[in-house]
Amino acid sequence: MRMKLLTAALLSVLSLSGCSDDNNDSSSTALRAIEFTETPAPATADEKARTYTQSVAKLSYADGRVVEAPLSYNVLFSVKDPIAEVNGKKYAAGQLYNDRMEPLLDPMGNPVVAETPDSNSLLKIDSTLFLVSHYEYDWLLSDGSVAYTTPGWYTRMPMSMTLSEITQASNGKLTAARVRPIDFSSVNGLWIPCAGSQTPWNTHLGSEEDYDLIYNPLDSKNYGTTTAGLKALGELYFKGERQANPYHYGIIPEVTVKADGSTHVVKHYAMARGTWEMAKVMPDQRTAYLGDDGAYVQMTMFVADKAGDLSAGTVYTAKWNQTSDQGGGRANLSWIKLGHGTDAEIQALAETLSFSDIFEAVAPSAGSCAAGFTRVRAGSAADECLRLKPGMEKAAAFLETRRYTALLGGTTEWTKMEGIAINAKDKKLYMAMSRIESSMRSDATEPADHIRLAENKAGATYTLDLQSGVKDSQGNAINSDWVAVSMYVEPALLGKPISADAAGNTADVNSIANTDNLFFSEKMRTLFIGEDSGMHINNFLWAYNVDTQKLTRILTLTAGAESTGLQVVENLNGHAYIMSNAQHYGDFPSSINADLKAQLTPMIDRFNAPVGYIGGIPGL
Repeated sequence: MRMKLLTAALLSVLSLSGCSDDNNDSSSTALRAIEFTETPAPATADEKARTYTQSVAKLSYADGRVVEAPLSYNVLFSVKDPIAEVNGKKYAAGQLYNDRMEPLLDPMGNPVVAETPDSNSLLKIDSTLFLVSHYEYDWLLSDGSVAYTTPGWYTRMPMSMTLSEITQASNGKLTAARVRPIDFSSVNGLWIPCAGSQTPWNTHLGSEEDYDLIYNPLDSKNYGTTTAGLKALGELYFKGERQANPYHYGIIPEVTVKADGSTHVVKHYAMARGTWEMAKVMPDQRTAYLGDDGAYVQMTMFVADKAGDLSAGTVYTAKWNQTSDQGGGRANLSWIKLGHGTDAEIQALAETLSFSDIFEAVAPSAGSCAAGFTRVRAGSAADECLRLKPGMEKAAAFLETRRYTALLGGTTEWTKMEGIAINAKDKKLYMAMSRIESSMRSDATEPADHIRLAENKAGATYTLDLQSGVKDSQGNAINSDWVAVSMYVEPALLGKPISADAAGNTADVNSIANTDNLFFSEKMRTLFIGEDSGMHINNFLWAYNVDTQKLTRILTLTAGAESTGLQVVENLNGHAYIMSNAQHYGDFPSSINADLKAQLTPMIDRFNAPVGYIGGIPGL
């Protein structure tokens, strides 16, 4: 997902989803296959200004029946709807708050409402349905100006999640009966929650991205961004009563929802620190993969000590060993152990340490470092010369994970690592790389040049093969049966840049551009892919059948909007759902045709951003 500063859950075994029936189909009525018809790319201005689907799900059963189910897009609520309850008062659903749950106000004295709904987790707790939803960043002020470019205002904001109580009608229609913000004050607030997932034990696993690992003052540009974020947290979230600690952010949060609607929030410091797009737990309930968003980023694997408990475990970082530069590239992956830690011990380090406690840092001279220092490029195009201070291995591994990855020879060259999904039956992991550019190209000036690919600004969705019995780079067994060993791109999942067409699309509208959200449905044998593209005037949601390799567009979004909130619920009281949100309506790419932009602008409410779902599919 993009920050405009520049720019879900495992359902392999339905009973683990928290949203399933206990009914099992007999063999004669079991689903054998599902396919979707295409929603054409929008042609008219009216079509480009709307979010809609024209697709039909065709379900084939073992007894020979074929059921055709027209899809429909349904809105649960918009971020601007005054439905969020706090202390008996109603606020807009996307309202942001300080640590006392008081609403934040913009320079005009109006509420700060985020137009950026992101991740969803639809959870069934006992007999009640709850929906956890993220709000990623603040885009517009109340006068319509762009928040992070407004002089005198904050470039970033403390963010929020909401919890909605959901009712389900007999015809499958879902309704948000009650919406309220989740209080994160017990964990020092929340910073840029992007994608997320539902754990196999029925909790919500969130994210914190784009804080970018507190750059040191040698990198003035990125250090300025970091300090601006700290200022917003201190002055807005903490009301100027305390300073924000950067090591409290870039941590994976977990939200447990109880049957009475109360929530319990923790941050998993043991899972290390990064610009986390999301974390995805594997079927063993111990192994998790984390997507690091940005340029010069890492690939991280966490293996918990105990199933269903992410508070302690071992962190590994990947090294890309390239075998081909064609079609998005191909590589074997090896894993370097960074360290073992617990939430409690890493949080204690975060409370007491700073960057200068962990590293000595100097600027490179003519591309080289002084004796005893190592040149790295991690999270930024600017090189650093680092030397780890004695006894700081664990602190570096968990609080400065990218830098430590680079120091140990891991790969910090991925660009815009986004969503993650798991195909349990085939033991394949899917990972979105929104763009193949900058750090993923060959560059002899880099301290390490592991990834050497041709640029593809439309990006790709990578497939990673998973195996058991894998050893780390030091020859020690990795205690997981879900370790990624190879990485490549299926042809249909590689973006196709083009010269600008009449509307201003700079990527083929019949192919995926800038893949972002991912979710795999085991029963549908389908990978769902949402776009966050500045190369398509309208972003799309796609369905890719991994058996037939057929790629089908099933939803087209309002021009400029990003497809977010992707989660598939395969059977909830006889109905299936594809949860799907949209954020930043009318945020047009610069390539858009000027006449089309003039037509669309008055047709689109930029303050509107829906939390919703695709319905119409019978329970699987």
